[in-house]
Amino acid sequence: MKLTHLGGPTVLIETEGWRILTDPTFDPAGGRYGFGWGTGSTKTTGPAISATEVGEIDAVLLSHDQHADNLDDSAREWLGQASRIITTTTAARRLPHPLATGLRPGQATLLEAPDRPVVRILATPCRHGPPLSRPITGPVVGFALTVGSAEQTSLWVTGDTVLTGAVRDTARALRPDVLVMHLGGVRFPITGPLRYTMNADDAVELVHLAQPRVAVPVHAEGWTHFAEPLADLRRTLDHAPDDVRELVRWLRPGEPATV
Repeated sequence: MKLTHLGGPTVLIETEGWRILTDPTFDPAGGRYGFGWGTGSTKTTGPAISATEVGEIDAVLLSHDQHADNLDDSAREWLGQASRIITTTTAARRLPHPLATGLRPGQATLLEAPDRPVVRILATPCRHGPPLSRPITGPVVGFALTVGSAEQTSLWVTGDTVLTGAVRDTARALRPDVLVMHLGGVRFPITGPLRYTMNADDAVELVHLAQPRVAVPVHAEGWTHFAEPLADLRRTLDHAPDDVRELVRWLRPGEPATV
């Protein structure tokens, strides 16, 4: 499997002939975006690979469509070039794409082609904020991919979530080969100390629970709403116990990495 981090939550997954893109974001740096309810953020880093350079994509895994750090303006225009979109049920209704498939946590769909192994995609639970925040932040899902006849989950993308009991249970159940974690400890001034994504300590616990072969941190920089400095995240993971520290793999944006 080959992973290329384009920036933010956007990762190109290449496996067994499939090219799958997560949460596309292609806008340049500098834009200010509102997230609703008095929250917003400024994009500080542009993509390492542009929409015109990314090439043909078989499927987009879109954890949610309501926040621009997971689907920005350029990416919305680009979405029509993707063969298929897999996302939340509400996003599938909103997006003008004929092959948008909406999933709730626990539901699955298949990617199928005559010359490639089937990829099963399972939607996993997320809560994009503190308890009772879902009506405000909206639905979000993660994605667990199983390629071909593999007995183990091939890859799990957590999506934007805090570390809930359901996410912990998912980690224990999946035990993925590759774990892609959305981090950054998102906070907003209007809601003070409340967090909307996992931080470094959560990442350590999640890796310990999931015990993947490789754990890849993403979506932890590039926007002003990330409250945890990247240096602090790196320091925490670099000093984590061996069963966590030795599994972490940092990707250089724009550079393909075999994992």
